[in-house]
Amino acid sequence: MSSEKIATDKVALPEVSVEHAGLAPTRTAAGGDNGGDSDSDSINPLRGIPREELLANVERFARESGLEEQLPLLQKGALLVQSPYNDVDLTEDEARVLSEEKTHKWRNPRALYYTVVVTSIASAVQGWDVTGSNGANLSFPDAFGIADSGAACTAAGTCSSNSWLIGLINAMPFITLSLFACWLSDPLNYYLGRRGTIFLGAIFSLLAPIGSGLSQDWKQLLACRMLLGMGMGIKDVTVPVYSAENAPANIRGALVTTFQMFIAFGIFLGNSANLAVRNTGNISWRLQLGSACIPAVPLLLGVLLCPESPRWYMKKNRPADAYKSLLKLRNSPLQAARDLYYMHSMLEYERDVIGQAHGPGIVGFVQRFVELFTIPRNRRATQATFIVMIAQQMCGINIIAFYSSTVFTNAGASVKKALLASWGYGLVNFAFAWPAIWTIDRFGRRALLLFTFPHMAWTLLAAGFCFWIPSDNPASLPCIALFVFMFAAFYSPGEGPVPWTYAAECYPLSHREMGMSWGIATNFFWASVLTLTFPPMLQAFGSVGAFGFYAGTNVLALILIFLFVPETKQLSLEELDKVFEVPTRTFAKHKLTKVLPWFIKRWVFWQRDAVLEPMPHHHME
Repeated sequence: MSSEKIATDKVALPEVSVEHAGLAPTRTAAGGDNGGDSDSDSINPLRGIPREELLANVERFARESGLEEQLPLLQKGALLVQSPYNDVDLTEDEARVLSEEKTHKWRNPRALYYTVVVTSIASAVQGWDVTGSNGANLSFPDAFGIADSGAACTAAGTCSSNSWLIGLINAMPFITLSLFACWLSDPLNYYLGRRGTIFLGAIFSLLAPIGSGLSQDWKQLLACRMLLGMGMGIKDVTVPVYSAENAPANIRGALVTTFQMFIAFGIFLGNSANLAVRNTGNISWRLQLGSACIPAVPLLLGVLLCPESPRWYMKKNRPADAYKSLLKLRNSPLQAARDLYYMHSMLEYERDVIGQAHGPGIVGFVQRFVELFTIPRNRRATQATFIVMIAQQMCGINIIAFYSSTVFTNAGASVKKALLASWGYGLVNFAFAWPAIWTIDRFGRRALLLFTFPHMAWTLLAAGFCFWIPSDNPASLPCIALFVFMFAAFYSPGEGPVPWTYAAECYPLSHREMGMSWGIATNFFWASVLTLTFPPMLQAFGSVGAFGFYAGTNVLALILIFLFVPETKQLSLEELDKVFEVPTRTFAKHKLTKVLPWFIKRWVFWQRDAVLEPMPHHHME
């Protein structure tokens, strides 16, 4: 390529590239539906600054950051961020890579994909452990003398059930994670960075499953599962944030979705391991629990080669290091310089709106937590995160993930058939996670949830009704498995990946670790409640009642999402301030009084001339 300089307006490319990089789009989906809320101007702190003043500001930033050699690139990037119509001289190579941000959005450096894939392996440990417990539930209670056969009565006439104890052992990683471990990620990220925190979590994830497999009584097993929860909490908070911070805006959802896809992959591998060791006698449960350490090995080694998050470097006031990371994560130095200065300008804007970030001490920790609820922009993100996270448990996925083998044996299946049916569930869950990579950024997070939740409700209800088929009927197990598989097929591209993506992206940098900790704590606290209560619920209500209960909670989750969860697709992390400026009451009222009637007219009565009124514009509170 020639190095000859050519003007932006002659090539007509930067407008496309800037918008699809999420760096100064002309529209935003603030509170948007797939059906169309109004477009509005996104936040751009550089807009309106005279050209000479902007270039002087960039020069000062370069001098203070030790990036004087990159000053021409930083100035070009700042002008492109300010307006796609600015007269900027670009080389042919620069114009080409900017254009390819739209025409070839998946054409990114290998380092970006390596980082996302390697760190997402962390979630495979979680998925493998869940299914390892699923298979081990059929044998470890007998090995430790805590088999649950209903209420066991002694000669003295006192009766007890081990269902709560079994539930506690299964739920212990989630209890530890939600009440303690995930909150440690905030100070750990401050001191160790994203990579160091993930590395620490990987150590726990390697050793805890091994300890579980070597346990000699249920108390030792409980302690090892507590340590496993420590590792899960540290890395589950950090990995989605790390992926979101490294990814370009136009494919951020797809790349963060990799985290959920590896959970599904871990579930599939765990079910495969359950089948492989089912005939190993008394040690089968040990192998099923201990094998969850396998994914931790490539994670432990591979994360050391990943670049640190550039946004973390910016938070630590290390822009020169942030630029070095961006050079590995972007296709050209111009893109790296552009993104760097945009991060800098948005951090300055966030400090004006939210205030100076607090330190890592206990006072700063408490202040950041309180500000999740007291700052309006944060409070709306916290509310939306709470809804999408608790919805993952309300949909009932963990009653399948943890107890499918138990459910299938209750339907009259043998151990082998129950494990085979669980393996089929894992395969479906993994296979249908792939579509989310292409749909989450195209259709949006909100749209995927609104489409899949109704289908999860009726498939779960249908699976419950199938338990009325007598267990000696050959159709019983296939019918139950069919609807469980259909449930998984709708879960995997919707409520599976969306919560992790949503929570990782919706908070400002100053509160991102704390916000993600809140989301993870919400998710796994209710996961522990579900895991702990399902064995007693299964005894009290039976399979039909238990499945029917969670079918109802799917409907409740759908209503909450419709009223309170805005769209966030294809906007940079910094631009999401605009999405959460709309007051909750205004957002919910618009959905209920404008969007719902429009949807009924358009898609129920097929009135093609139905018009959706836009949402009113609001300024930051």
